Amino acid sequence: MTTTPNALTIAGLETVYDALASAIDQAGPEKSQLFLVKLALLNANTLADTELFAAHIAASLCDL
Repeated sequence: MTTTPNALTIAGLETVYDALASAIDQAGPEKSQLFLVKLALLNANTLADTELFAAHIAASLCDL
């Protein structure tokens, strides 16, 4: 996994995980995939690096 100088702490990652889990629950099973795609596209746009985003996709697919 690629790290950045502004990487989150473990506590920050836990906060993000909790917020994401809550949002997935809020979206519900019918809309959770759409929510995750929209979130990924918003984050990709903010990241503004297609190669790094592709690396994040690959890392996320590992060990599913």
